[in-house]
Amino acid sequence: MATAFLFPGQGSQAVGMGHELYEQHEEARARFEAATEILDVDLLALMFGLEADADAAGERLKQTEITQPALYTHSLAAMAVLEARGLAPDMAAGHSLGEYSALAAVGALSFEDGLRVVRRRGELMSEAGERRPGRMAAVLGPDAAHVEEVCEEVSAAGDGVVQPANYNAPGQIVISGDVGAVERATEAVQGRALPLPVSGAFHSPLMEYAREGLAEVLDAVAIDPPRCPVYPNVTAEPTTDPDEIRRCLTEQLLSPVRWAPTLRRMQEDGAVRFVEVGTGEVLQGLVGRTLEEEVETMGAGTPDEIEHLAGT
Repeated sequence: MATAFLFPGQGSQAVGMGHELYEQHEEARARFEAATEILDVDLLALMFGLEADADAAGERLKQTEITQPALYTHSLAAMAVLEARGLAPDMAAGHSLGEYSALAAVGALSFEDGLRVVRRRGELMSEAGERRPGRMAAVLGPDAAHVEEVCEEVSAAGDGVVQPANYNAPGQIVISGDVGAVERATEAVQGRALPLPVSGAFHSPLMEYAREGLAEVLDAVAIDPPRCPVYPNVTAEPTTDPDEIRRCLTEQLLSPVRWAPTLRRMQEDGAVRFVEVGTGEVLQGLVGRTLEEEVETMGAGTPDEIEHLAGT
C-alpha cells in the first residue's frame, strides 16, 4: 500500500498551529527552536498566539514573508516526529510553498537551507506584489477548459494578463493576474468567483521579479536526490533529478500549481493513502474531490493525528 505525503501551502495557516507538537515532542521542539534562531524572528509567538494581542499575531501570520516559513516549520516539525516513529512516504508533493516542505522532508533540501529559501521566497513574492499589484480569485463550478478559454480571451484583449494559477480540484480553479483582467475574467466565467485575500498575483507573470530573485537564491543551495519521487507543481510528474527539481522550483512562481493532475498521477503510481503533513485539512479535502476511486486520507499535524497514523 503506497503512501503519499502531502504538504500544505499558504492559506492553511492558523494561530496555534504546531503548539501541541512543540509541547509534547522533543524532535518537533528542536525544529521550532532552530527555525526561530535561524530567522531571528519570534516565530513561535506568532504561530502559537503567545503575544498579548492574539489578533495582531494572526494578522502578522497572514503576511507572506511570515506565513511561508511558519507553514514550512510546522510541516518539518511534524516530519521529525514521523521520522522518529519510523514513518516515511513512498512519494511526496506539496502545494506551492508546500513543495519546499516536501523536498526537505525527503532529503532533497536540508531543513536549514529550505527555511532560508522559503523566507526569501516570501519576501520576494511580497515585494513583487508591491511592484506590480495583482489579484487572485477562486472560480467554482466550470471545467478547466472553460476557465482557460476565458483567461486567454481576456488576456488577448490587451488590458492585462490573467491565467489559471491553481488547478486544485475538478470545479475549483484559482485564477491570477492584473487586477482589471482578473475582474473581467470573473465576470465572464460561467460559475461563482470569490476574490482571495492575498498580497499578489501568485503563479502568474506578475511574479517575474520574484522569480529572478529566487533563481539566484536557489543557485546557491545544494539540492540532493530525494529519498523517494517528488511531484513538482509545474509538471505533476515524478522526479528524483536535482536539476529538474531546481528548474521547477524557479518556474513555479510563474506557472500554475497542477494539483489535481498531481493527485491523479500519484494514484496512478500506486498511492492509496494520502497523508497531509502540517496544519489544516485543505489538501485532504482536495484529494476527496479529485480522486474518484476510494482512497484513505489522514492528517499528521498534531500529536493525536501522528499517533493514529502510527497505529494504522
